[in-house]
Amino acid sequence: MRLILRNDLRKLMFALLLLAASFGHAGATPPPKEDQIILALIQRVEARTDLVFVRNGSDHNATEAAKHLRSKYKYFKVELIDAEDFIERCGSRSELTRKPYQVRTAGGAVRDAGDFLREELRALRAN
Repeated sequence: MRLILRNDLRKLMFALLLLAASFGHAGATPPPKEDQIILALIQRVEARTDLVFVRNGSDHNATEAAKHLRSKYKYFKVELIDAEDFIERCGSRSELTRKPYQVRTAGGAVRDAGDFLREELRALRAN
């Protein structure tokens, strides 16, 4: 009898662990410190008036890019855990077309917006 109860308890614990793991990001939101970092990252984008942000083939200035990022952050916030999630979900590509966002410098060099944002995030975290 004791062995049966112990096995049942193990099965129950295993089932609970699987259930917890299956939720993953469900209902997650960035903790306050990460929220501040994400908002600071968006502010850094807004301050980069020397760059053109390209989304689905259309050029956008820094103010427009920041507005778009804020909108996406507000929409996806409950699915995000940290700034890296924000970059992947909100700052790297279009949800509709799946096309990567890009950043163009004044000299015409183009790079992926995700790489740009990760670089900006490293600078933020270093301070």
